[in-house]
Amino acid sequence: MTHLPRLARRSFLLGLTAAVTVGRARLAVADAPGEARFIVIILRGALDGLAAVQPYGEAGLHDLRGPLALPEPGQEGGLLDLGGFFGLHPALAHLHAMFAAGEALAIHAVAGHWRSRSHFDAQDFLESGEDRRLDSGWLNRALAALPEGRGEVRQGLAVGVGVPLLLRGPVKVSSYAPPGQPPVPADLLSLLAGLHAQDPLTAAAFREGLRARGFSAAALAGSEPPPGNRNAFAALAGAAGRLLSRPDGPRVAAMELGGWDTHFAQPARLPPVLRELDQGLAALKEALGAAWAHTAVLLATEFGRTVRVNGTQGTDHGTAGVAFVLGGAVAGGRVLGTWPGLSDLFENRDLAPTTDLRAVAKALLAGHLRLPPAAVAQAFPGSEQIAPMQGLLRG
Repeated sequence: MTHLPRLARRSFLLGLTAAVTVGRARLAVADAPGEARFIVIILRGALDGLAAVQPYGEAGLHDLRGPLALPEPGQEGGLLDLGGFFGLHPALAHLHAMFAAGEALAIHAVAGHWRSRSHFDAQDFLESGEDRRLDSGWLNRALAALPEGRGEVRQGLAVGVGVPLLLRGPVKVSSYAPPGQPPVPADLLSLLAGLHAQDPLTAAAFREGLRARGFSAAALAGSEPPPGNRNAFAALAGAAGRLLSRPDGPRVAAMELGGWDTHFAQPARLPPVLRELDQGLAALKEALGAAWAHTAVLLATEFGRTVRVNGTQGTDHGTAGVAFVLGGAVAGGRVLGTWPGLSDLFENRDLAPTTDLRAVAKALLAGHLRLPPAAVAQAFPGSEQIAPMQGLLRG
């Protein structure tokens, strides 16, 4: 099974030696020597970092964010405090518990090295590690520097309907795609329902057709995940944790969770996806067991969202946002990064970027996976001026 099937590359964003897809959640795993576990979770669709980690101490926040600004910590429906200036969205209770235990940190005003507002371009740049599409992905190039894995595990197997750019490169990867066309994703059908909602000719028929497929009125309105997606990420995260916890299991995993493109009705649409992520992180930690102490998890998205709310109670494609690093190996309990404030917006619309996402990834490749400088440089060519971020890991 060494062929590459002629199927859509974007069937899953990340993959290493094996992959599973359930709803809009995806998982891939790979091998690496040693006890360190490294997991990358891509939040596909552009998470609103100012909603996930709100700077409630910032003057003028409510004037800029309007209905998207949540009450301060201690108030009904309020934020979960992160130290007196920032607050975590209340849907992220498990992540907040990790923060309180010193096992999670947030990095604000972080962005990739690109300035495209296109999902497709930004995801290509995120996978390649460059501001152009390369023939290989940064994680494949990094893993190529590792010693050979146990037996044939290093060669690996990708299961799904495509081999993503992040996986392609010098590490040989086998692939397999099951026969037959995959079903239309439920979240795509939900998006189409929103597009048809105001059409007097097609709206009613489209909604009735989706209800026949099991969509509730709340799901069609965007206030809950579409059917088939609920708890799928938690199930995959638990499976990933069990795989990585085994002494003979993989050491690297990559996951994806979609649903973050909140152009409209963000106050209703964002909390269910945040809860889905939060439950998945809790399942991952529980399943890892003792291996959690040797684990670092990077959560990243292709770009942030606009500071101001738009006319449909949503946010548009932006620039800087938030990244998370969590795990037992992480020196957590802090919000890192240089906060730029909201008085001087990038291009008069976005949170200004002050931390390069490559600095975060480099720190985890070098400090956690213990890759040599040459391997880290190979992962991110032409980025010698970007130093690994300091202080992410214990010890």
